[in-house]
Amino acid sequence: MAGALIIGAGPGIGQAVARRFAREGLPVALVARTKDTGVAAESIGSPGTPVLPLTADETALRAALDTAAGELGEPDALVCDAAVIRPDPIGGLPLRDHLDTTLPGMARRGHGTFVVTGGMPETKPQYVSLSLGKAGVRALVELLDAEYGPAGVHVATVTVGGVVAPGTAYDPDDIAAHYWRLHTQPRERWEREVLRRGSTARRSPGRRPGPDRSKGRPGRLANR
Repeated sequence: MAGALIIGAGPGIGQAVARRFAREGLPVALVARTKDTGVAAESIGSPGTPVLPLTADETALRAALDTAAGELGEPDALVCDAAVIRPDPIGGLPLRDHLDTTLPGMARRGHGTFVVTGGMPETKPQYVSLSLGKAGVRALVELLDAEYGPAGVHVATVTVGGVVAPGTAYDPDDIAAHYWRLHTQPRERWEREVLRRGSTARRSPGRRPGPDRSKGRPGRLANR
């Protein structure tokens, strides 16, 4: 059974999302820059639920995605939790690698979920390039929604408005619940953006889809 693919599976949101999906019985593939992902996989998995740890930088990402698809099948959910975080111009993430590999397959099957982690809800003059990059994430989600939404792929972003840390208003396990909710939403209630501020979340509905053709729904990469 295909499950979830988490790109940027760091100790914060990425691994929290992986735990949430694994708890629901879905196989999970974790892609991160360091081999610490293997240690994380041991704590995420549960009996009968495979968790596949993969290590890849920007240049090795496509090979890692091919390995994940070969081991677990094409994913039903793709979460991009990788980011470039620095107060200088942003480098480009290799989005084409995993978009070209995954989203067309979801569209052919008629169902799937692609969620991008965003941040920087308001622009900051001291972080011009980062502010532009986060605005670009929202634009990307809107464009992908227009392209793949009609084929049954739910494209959304979870925008986190604070520093992620356990036991705070931005606890990663609490934030991970938004990802699972987006994945399991009925098509007529799809949201395109969830803005997490403290313990509350503001939800932005996406475009209202047409007739449901789905077949059912079950720089440097910084891992959040």
